[in-house]
Amino acid sequence: MTLIWKAKDETELIEHLQAALMALPAMSLVSTEQGVPIRKDHVIHEADAVVKITVNGEPHTFLIEAKKSLFPRDAREAVWKVRKLQELLLDTQGREAVPLIASGAISDGAREFLQNEGVSYFDDGGSLFLTDKGLFVLRDRPASKGATRTERSLFTGRRTQVLLGLFQEPQTWHRVQELSERVFASTATVSQVFTELQRREWVSVRGSGPKKERKLVRPSELLDAWVKNVTASQKPRLRRFYVPSLKAEELMLKINQICESKNIAYAITGEWAAQLYSPFLSSIGQVRLRFPNDRHLSELTSELKAREVNEGSNLAVIESTSYGDFLFRERVREVWLANKIVVYLDLLQGEGRAKEMADHLRSERIQF
Repeated sequence: MTLIWKAKDETELIEHLQAALMALPAMSLVSTEQGVPIRKDHVIHEADAVVKITVNGEPHTFLIEAKKSLFPRDAREAVWKVRKLQELLLDTQGREAVPLIASGAISDGAREFLQNEGVSYFDDGGSLFLTDKGLFVLRDRPASKGATRTERSLFTGRRTQVLLGLFQEPQTWHRVQELSERVFASTATVSQVFTELQRREWVSVRGSGPKKERKLVRPSELLDAWVKNVTASQKPRLRRFYVPSLKAEELMLKINQICESKNIAYAITGEWAAQLYSPFLSSIGQVRLRFPNDRHLSELTSELKAREVNEGSNLAVIESTSYGDFLFRERVREVWLANKIVVYLDLLQGEGRAKEMADHLRSERIQF
């Protein structure tokens, strides 16, 4: 279902902008005109609003372009449009005004772009950037709920499988259908992910139609955004077990033996997976495992003679509900390890020296 940016939403946004301006010290709101027509060569253009203020008695006029949400690609288009309206307003009416983009949600990348361009902005989450002759205001607030929800949705469900597919081959050009088959996600899901990544300018595009292809061009920015989402999210529930008479290395081999005999997918993650990918610590006591969320776990723990405990565990299990947890796993020293990206993200939610191991893994093996 497509959400339509309605006039009443635009009016509310401009009202919120006015309130934010009036809350600033030494600032007074003089007037607000909405839906300002600008006529040139028999064509009528329209500015969403023109807002006049004074700061310490000095007048400033802002030409407002209202947007529902703003990511880097949208920001470029919005800046081009509002600057064009600025020129038309001066040319046809002799009125000088400074461009300001007001939006319900502005991403971090879009904010950075607008600041570099010297274009004022207002985010409904409370962020405000004003720049004009003799005026500079910068007030950064956390992204609004709308921006947070949009970003969070990129890192949930089968969308994460699409991201893992892109990280697996960051230098490859991908078509929707081909990537869909490789990551076991629908073409609609792949298309949605590509659209969001294009808005943030994290992928480049070539071709058109069915032959249209995308390639990841800013993998570090994408991974940083995923990290931000993961660290702000609730940690996955762990079930802790004590397995008697087995050292960690023996335990991993035993798990592999049981799972292969029963044709069960599993993936070692956390500290031991990072250690096998790129050695860092001299001693690790606990094996962390991603395992299907079904009856197979009781079969595994029964064969291991494991008992569930609150303390003193040497096996921790994350019960997985998504195939993405096992996508692109790797065989290392006779056991299956979760994909390096999954391991890295799991480590960031770990304890002790897990975050150090995460940094080491990213530097040595992920390398972006």
